[in-house]
Amino acid sequence: MFATLNLIMIIFIIAFIVSILASILSKKAMTDREKMTPIECGFDPISPSRLPFSLQFFLIAIIFLIFDVEIALILPLIMIIYTSNIYFWIYTGVFFIGILLMGLYHEWNQGALKWSN
Repeated sequence: MFATLNLIMIIFIIAFIVSILASILSKKAMTDREKMTPIECGFDPISPSRLPFSLQFFLIAIIFLIFDVEIALILPLIMIIYTSNIYFWIYTGVFFIGILLMGLYHEWNQGALKWSN
């Protein structure tokens, strides 16, 4: 009983010492700000990072993801065309694409896809 308790205490002490050593050794000195900044193509790494972000870029990325997932959902429909009812396949495909096109038309109608103000 006491042997396992001593073993557990030794394990906790070793884990504590290792975590303290890791936190001490992982501290990096900030010698030069330009050398420590990440290099991003087209962005000034010295400027503040909390600049306003254009929502058009975010919207285009979301639309790309939606249509990318659409392709992943339509491909299995193509693979099961010969093993399923053809009318069910056509209704399902047209319904799915129709929902996506109605959403795209709604975004276009609301002006969300307009790039310039």
